[in-house]
Parts: sequence; structure tokens; C-alpha cells
Amino acid sequence: MIVSQPDWGHVRVTGADRVRFLHGLTTCNVEALAESGGHTWGAILSPKGRVLSVIEMVRNPDDVMIHVEPSLTDKTLALLEKHAVMDEVVFERIEAPAHRVWSSAADAWGAAPILAPPPGDVAADDEVEALRVEAGILRYGVDVDEDCFPFETPLARFLDYNKGCYVGQEPVFRVHSQGKSARVLRGLRVADGGAVARGAVVVHPAKADAGAVTSSVVSPRLGPIALAYLHRTAWDVGGAVTVDGRSATVVELPFA
Repeated sequence: MIVSQPDWGHVRVTGADRVRFLHGLTTCNVEALAESGGHTWGAILSPKGRVLSVIEMVRNPDDVMIHVEPSLTDKTLALLEKHAVMDEVVFERIEAPAHRVWSSAADAWGAAPILAPPPGDVAADDEVEALRVEAGILRYGVDVDEDCFPFETPLARFLDYNKGCYVGQEPVFRVHSQGKSARVLRGLRVADGGAVARGAVVVHPAKADAGAVTSSVVSPRLGPIALAYLHRTAWDVGGAVTVDGRSATVVELPFA
């Protein structure tokens, strides 16, 4: 599937301090990335560990590229500039067509953006949205925002608790070491019917208000599915819940 992303934001970071600066600002382990095309996802956090921006990063020999959703371009650039006080770094906003190739939900997180026009027919918006939800790829303002911690989301798989200090690291590490996260984003396989409403309450036998739906689609492959934040009482994979009056099963992301 060729996914066209013409409006995504791209920031080229250069300068002698680029790796050290980004390593200390973001959740990404920039130092560990391969110097020729090393790719990862991460976030820029507030000092309290909340997600201010979801970023995708590619390290190259002469720069580090940061890719973000259209709604995050200005915000991310402002955050970078705010923190670059005594650092030898330069930020350049790149205007370029972009696309990526998704072969499956399992592989979507690893498909780095390609700054070039799509080489062929692109997938329809509803096809892209269905695979996005299957993969659990976050949409800022929908599945994640400034009230969220990265460990509550699929970004948890990219967190490196041994990389050292970065902005927001202390509260993230504290929750990790204590194992006290209150909620996590999971997938829901919903009984037959249409897509459930965003914001629909998830009900569990042990907790009437056990979570809420963030994204929902009818997948051509899986039928009705959703992403939902679930309380610890309801997040066990394989567990049974009810949403919008319909039975659902909790699944790990990405959907298999």
C-alpha cells in the first residue's frame, strides 16, 4: 500500500551538536541510531513527562530528519527552537512531497517516510485509516495529546530506559520502575456492526468506566475494530469488555 502524505512536516537538523541536542531533548536514543538511515519513533515531552509532540526520526551522515503530522509541524519546530539555547544546531523546514509503503499492520511503524512523489497509485483515505488503526499508529489530538504519557501508548516500544537524561525522563522512569501506569492504549475487536463512536465508554465487569475509544474503523480484514485507552483492570489481552452496547475483545497492538 502506497500512502501519500503530502502535508506532513519535515525538519532537517544540522550542526555539530545535532545528535547530542536531540538525544537530550527527545525520548529517542539518537546516539544508538545507525548513521545512515537509522529510523525510530519518539516524542518531545513536557518536564512532567506528557507528550507535546510525536516525532519520527531518521539519522543520516550529515543531518537528522524529523517527520511529524501536519498539525504538529509548527509546534515541533517551536519546541526545537525553544530548547536550542547554547547548542550548535540549525533547523530547516523542508517542503517536499512524501509517501511511505505499508505492507502490513505489523510493519507500518518501521516504514520510514520517503521524500519523493508516490511512484504509483496511492491508497484511498479509508484504506489508509483502516491500516493505521490496525497498526495502532497514533494520530495527535485523537489518540494522544498533552494529557498522555508515552508509556501509555505504542510509543512505549521505542522507549529506552538506559539512554540517560532527557526532558521529561524522570516521571517516565519513575512510573516504569514502580509499574504504576493507570491506563494503556489497546486494540478492541468489536462484535459485528458499524464503527463504534469515538469517545464511547468501555465497560468491564470490574469497572463500569474502564476506558474510552479514540479511533474506530471497519477494517476490510478484521471487521469493526477500535483503539481505546483501558484502565489496568480491563487491559489484559484476551479480556472481554463491552463498548457501545456490543461485546469486544481486548487485543495487543498492532492487530494480528
